[in-house]
Formats: sequence, structure tokens, C-alpha cells
Amino acid sequence: MLKMKKISETFDMRVFTDNGEYFGDVEESILTQNKVFGWRVRATKNSFLNKVLGSAKGVIVPHQLVKSIGDIMIISKAAVPSYSEGESESKGKSAKDED
Repeated sequence: MLKMKKISETFDMRVFTDNGEYFGDVEESILTQNKVFGWRVRATKNSFLNKVLGSAKGVIVPHQLVKSIGDIMIISKAAVPSYSEGESESKGKSAKDED
């Protein structure tokens, strides 16, 4: 049987990646023509988003990247911004090597 949730039940729901990493909290749903388009996820104090984004308040996760909604929301790792200090340095070197 298909279980359905009200959108109002998802506010302040904790969001985790499919790797089990705490991502943030649902702040708002974005609706278009009676469909859920995406979810605004707030960067909270100990979340992965807070570490990656710094001063930004959150991100919008497209609904296609949501894998499951129950007591928590699970999103695909494709929604996770991939940034690390090592990556930015290696990308700069590879761009110079191509020239």
C-alpha cells in the first residue's frame, strides 16, 4: 500500500545523504502546478552543508534526487556539492596543464 505524507509534515525534517551523512533540515517545499519541484534545505550547525557552504544559508534539492521520505528524508549523493580544498587546487593545476 502506498503511504502518503502531507507536505506540512516534512518541515524541519532532517535530511541525510544515501551515505548516511547529515545534510541539513527541510525548510520549505517548492511546488509547481500541483507537483513538488524541489526542497529548500537549510544548513544547520553540524550539517555537511554548513561545512561546505560557509556563509550560505542552504541549497535547493530537486525532487528527482530525493530517494525516500519517512521519519527522515534521504537524498542521492548527486545532490551533495562536491568541494574540498584539495579538489580546487588540483582543478587549477589541470587547467594550466591543458594550455
